[in-house]
Amino acid sequence: MKLQVRVLEARNLPAMDLNGYSDPYVRLQLGKQRSRTKVVKKNLNPKWADDFSFGVDDLNEELVVSVLDEDKYFNDDFVGQVKVPVSLVFDAENQSLGSVWYPLLPKKKSSKKDCGEILLSICFSQKNSLLDLKSSEDHNASASRSLEFGLESPPDPSTCASPSRSEDASSQMTFAGRIAQIFQKNADVATPTPSISKSIDASDPSEITKPIFSLELSEDESTPASFEEVMKAMEAKDQGNEPPCNLPGGVLVDQLFMISPPELNTLLFASDSSFYTSLSELQGTTEVQIGQWKLENEGESVKRVVSYLKAPTKLIKAVKGTEEQSYLKADGEVYAVFACVSTPDVPFGGTFKVEMLYCVSPGPELPSGEKCSRLVISWRLNFLQSTMMKGMIENGARQGLKDSFEQYANLLAQNVNPVDSKDIGLNKEQVLSSLQAEPQSDWKLAVQYFANFTVFSTFLIGVYVFVHMVFAIPGAIQGLEFNGLDLPDSVGEFVVSGVLVLQCERVLKLISRFMQARKQKGSDHGIKAHGDGWLLTVALIEGVDLAAVDASGHCDPYIVFSSNGKTRTSSIKFQKSNPQWNEIFEFDAMADPPSVLNVEVFDFDGPFDEAVSLGQAEINFVRSNISDLADVWIPLQGKLAQACQSKLHLRIFLDHTGSGDVVRDYLNKMEKEVGKKMNVRSPQTNSAFQKLFGLPREEFLINDFTCHLKRKMPLQGRLFLSARIVGFYASLFGNKTKFFFLWEDIEDIQVLPPTLASMGSPIIVMTLRPGRGMDARIGAKTHDEEGRLKFHFHSFVSFNVAQKTIMALWKAKSLTPEQKVQAVEEESEQKLQSEESGLFLGVDDVRFAEVYSLTLPVPVSFFMELFGGGELDRKAMERAGCQSYSCSPWESEKDDVYERQTYYRDKRISRYRGEVTSTQQKSLVPDKNGWLVEEVMTLHGVPLGDYFNLHLRYQMEELASKPKTTYVRVYFGIEWLKSSRHQKRVTKNILVNLQDRLKMIFGFLEKEYGSKQVT
Repeated sequence: MKLQVRVLEARNLPAMDLNGYSDPYVRLQLGKQRSRTKVVKKNLNPKWADDFSFGVDDLNEELVVSVLDEDKYFNDDFVGQVKVPVSLVFDAENQSLGSVWYPLLPKKKSSKKDCGEILLSICFSQKNSLLDLKSSEDHNASASRSLEFGLESPPDPSTCASPSRSEDASSQMTFAGRIAQIFQKNADVATPTPSISKSIDASDPSEITKPIFSLELSEDESTPASFEEVMKAMEAKDQGNEPPCNLPGGVLVDQLFMISPPELNTLLFASDSSFYTSLSELQGTTEVQIGQWKLENEGESVKRVVSYLKAPTKLIKAVKGTEEQSYLKADGEVYAVFACVSTPDVPFGGTFKVEMLYCVSPGPELPSGEKCSRLVISWRLNFLQSTMMKGMIENGARQGLKDSFEQYANLLAQNVNPVDSKDIGLNKEQVLSSLQAEPQSDWKLAVQYFANFTVFSTFLIGVYVFVHMVFAIPGAIQGLEFNGLDLPDSVGEFVVSGVLVLQCERVLKLISRFMQARKQKGSDHGIKAHGDGWLLTVALIEGVDLAAVDASGHCDPYIVFSSNGKTRTSSIKFQKSNPQWNEIFEFDAMADPPSVLNVEVFDFDGPFDEAVSLGQAEINFVRSNISDLADVWIPLQGKLAQACQSKLHLRIFLDHTGSGDVVRDYLNKMEKEVGKKMNVRSPQTNSAFQKLFGLPREEFLINDFTCHLKRKMPLQGRLFLSARIVGFYASLFGNKTKFFFLWEDIEDIQVLPPTLASMGSPIIVMTLRPGRGMDARIGAKTHDEEGRLKFHFHSFVSFNVAQKTIMALWKAKSLTPEQKVQAVEEESEQKLQSEESGLFLGVDDVRFAEVYSLTLPVPVSFFMELFGGGELDRKAMERAGCQSYSCSPWESEKDDVYERQTYYRDKRISRYRGEVTSTQQKSLVPDKNGWLVEEVMTLHGVPLGDYFNLHLRYQMEELASKPKTTYVRVYFGIEWLKSSRHQKRVTKNILVNLQDRLKMIFGFLEKEYGSKQVT
């Protein structure tokens, strides 16, 4: 039995966002079945018209319909909900409640908040068999046309009929209607909306004979239009919103092409474009059906549906896919298309959808004058239901999309010439040579600056007073006057004297400001950089909509650029809110690559007054592609700038002018401060490092260390150090943690003494500056009131080498030249001579193999005391050769999952008797008759110990056939962090010792249980 639900619309929803609107969507749940509608942006009276079908096993269940407001950065806000008992629908006339407005209720019953109303149509559907296959030729023709067009649809809730009228309904139903009702496929249908709050009258023959789907569109349905008309309609309705950000799953394509944005948009998305056909032939896709673009919601949105049959792969057979595409933005220059792909026939296909975002935007200006476009395609997975196979689905989708869009980009490059980013950099001099500073005449600027009411009125008053002095006769000395001092003789004279003084003061200030500004003008403009190294060149073109802070309605702006402790200042533009500069600034060559360029706009207000900031911006070279900065508009931050939407037009170039090896030269400098030989990493290692954190190609890895990140619970991972960033990556039990911040963000680094919580290891505490590194707050231990994040790292394999490397890089990058000092020690206590260059592999899954299994005559509860942290746990570890054993208490990580840390010195797992730190996680097995314990171990003080992590998995289940008997299986795997030619030798050594240790521990456990039973 199926429960059909149509979510039609809602009205009078409360505003949940600061802009006075909401982004509502509806979530439906019946038992464990869940579904949701699409999101309607910025609407308090949204319309959905989405159909859903739920299987009903228990009439005592309730259909829960919740309305939520989508939030981009935080959890979605709850708006209201309504609960409908399934039994109420079953007992209703014709088993249908019709279309009814339901009031939305708040979470708290005591609340009297008005949450709006929602219009739902709910009924039970009955599957009808084909009672009469003898239909007219018209019916057969209609069915063949419908099947040819691929129209497949479920029964509309508004047309649900009771069993008593099924015979009458089936006798009048078309053949195509019966076919669609049998197959029960999901698609949008065009049916008349029934009257509100009333069920369908069973005696109305027009409703019974209405086909389940129709080729005719009603007035409310979307209408197809030509692609050119659709684009013109979108451009006319565009409100100048910012283009959407890339989706968090990652970027699949990021390429520049020698074509204008409108032409590239037409090539990719026009219905008559041959590109999609060529792509289908290349990828082996068949049965492609491309729908027409349709205007919906009175032209507010544009959508189309593309269906196809994907070619089979080695693992998956050919499956049908449906792609819903909709335009988010189209203003003639920037185009954004959102695509939602459904593949229900793949394994677990009903639990997720693949979402992609295509962004077409103008590229940088080319020296040839031709227009170019930038195409960026990003993706993410939207899980509709929770599933244990989430990690596997993500990995499979990522690899499949990567291969598919690699073919996509190659085919597009064959149709449109791509732009090489190197060509943009080579034309730097040509681009900058076209900039010419506007000639500034002192007399012209003086006239423009002093031509205002203040100067004019002061001049007139001065002339008037001078003429009065010529014609007036001096009066007699009276009162407190004496020769040389003439005081006002009345209130009127006193007021006039005060006005004259104030006017003269204002004019003198204007003259002083003008003279000081002329001295300051453009002192840094046109100065050539000196030296070899990283050369930063900034071309300041113009400013737009700068805040007016003067009484005249204008400002006197100038700009200060700063990077790596060096500054450059532009000239002052008098009385302009949209100034033109066309000035070029070069920073002296820097030994260290710059991380950020700070830009701040000031209003000049005299030599002694504090300058007013009109806005500021930060350009992060680590997070930006340098080719994208060749021609960029930078929005300014700050109250005044955001109120006026101020922007600066800049052209930024960063290149290295030295003739030597940049990486080798930098490492040689660091070696002197660290006191340790540093090897140049391979191109493969650097490439993996750049992809892991999404860094530009010029970023290179200096060193990486295995360590623990201390938060609520220690997290084992790797700390990566480069010339500009500190990054951390961990993958534990399928949960990945990744973040990075800049060296300039660090305010202080301290070393704390060892504690029990840090497993006897010193702790390196990095404190960031207030408000900095907020993207990395997921890894912070604390966040103080002043906005400082603190990160705690401990349990390094070689603490001295890690500490010296971190301190040397921080001092070289973050401190000023006056604050830089040499490292205190020149040699580390222990030099690790590495035979091989390590290759970072970090993201591969560990392969487990069963290494030990046995049946023990002990109950599972007693066996788990082996991991309980008590006396039995300690004795068993000591019997196995573990000394100085300590462990933390079990703490709840999430529902039914607990985690703890252990530390000991092990003389059996390796002949070198190294130290071991491990993280253990335990959880109940699905049938609740046993436990699963997973352990990740790190070896310290062992040759090649930082090359791998050990993974163990203990699975304990109580046998139903034998009470108080436990069946134990132990799985083993090695996660290689770096490549080594000794992998087989190391694995064999560890495996032999591990099997002996397990045999000894389990034998001791059996004896202990037997002795307890005897006593």
